[in-house]
Amino acid sequence: MSAREILDRIEPHFTKGGRFEKYYGLYEMVDTFIYTPSEVTRGSTHVRDGNDLKRTMTFVVIATLFCVLMAMYNTGYQANLAMEAMGLEKIDNWRSVPMMLFGYSTMNPFSNLVHGALYFLPIYITTLAIGGIWEVLFATVRGHEVNEGFLVSSMLYALILPPDMPLWQVALGISFGIVIGKEVFGGTGKNFLNPALTGRAFLYFAYPASMTGDSVWVAVDGFTRATPLGL
Repeated sequence: MSAREILDRIEPHFTKGGRFEKYYGLYEMVDTFIYTPSEVTRGSTHVRDGNDLKRTMTFVVIATLFCVLMAMYNTGYQANLAMEAMGLEKIDNWRSVPMMLFGYSTMNPFSNLVHGALYFLPIYITTLAIGGIWEVLFATVRGHEVNEGFLVSSMLYALILPPDMPLWQVALGISFGIVIGKEVFGGTGKNFLNPALTGRAFLYFAYPASMTGDSVWVAVDGFTRATPLGL
């Protein structure tokens, strides 16, 4: 049985009158993320185009993936470079286990990429999980669809945070960004604040020690250098 057949089979349970009517937004999110929506424009004057908001956001996500790869590589490269300068052979945390397979050489691109990914991915996964919960909650209560725009916001938010940001602060920041920066104004298309930047601004003023200084942008404890603004 194909995914299309499975979705068509369970659709009546999520439409009006079904047992899971209030969760239609979740069903619609999965359905339209995989397949093109079946709805068509019925007005007399319209533009026939399959590139809706969901597809546009998907294109942005794909474009941002290259930024993510470079961010992970550079984070790992700067960390490995700092370790060489400090004479460290390994890091004293859980990341040392997977890094045993790749080493810490700045000349090894896989080492740089994996090392950076071990800092970026926990932040991104936390952002995606906590922010996704807020998105689904508001969509369910309001009866709206879950918009793929959050995938873009989650990536941008993770990219503009320091690599060693505490995960509980990451969760607080994205919660503030989604709820205060977007949902209180009505959601996608009605907010005038950028959720990612709103979350970062909250962390900047609430936890300045984790966002500023000469050590937060290099993922090695005890290493300092000029701040980005100082450069």
